Amino acid sequence: QVQLVESGGGLVQAGGSLRLSCATSGVLFSTLGMGWYRQAPGKQRESVAVIYPDEFTHYTDPVKGRFTISRDAVKKILYLPMNSLKAEDTAGYYCNSHPNAIRERGRDVWGQGTQVTVSS
Repeated sequence: QVQLVESGGGLVQAGGSLRLSCATSGVLFSTLGMGWYRQAPGKQRESVAVIYPDEFTHYTDPVKGRFTISRDAVKKILYLPMNSLKAEDTAGYYCNSHPNAIRERGRDVWGQGTQVTVSS
């Protein structure tokens, strides 16, 4: 059974930092591209950062230079340290495989996410 458990979110002032973690189980972690996604109220979920099995990373422009995605292949944990946070980073953050979400029994699997709120 696939499980994605995000943690590390919270309320922080603009300019502050947070470190998100995503513990996975039942995922072929070492063979998949894995990514962090976020969804703000009233907006579609968007990809924020991706890391591939060869450690190549890609970031959406608004977070370049501020967020750093990494993975622990042994523990099967995905990380996202976030620095210089801005109010526009406020969203629910989720992890999943990239480019397509993990599917199980014909349905996309998503965790509960972790809320990041940045006060300006």
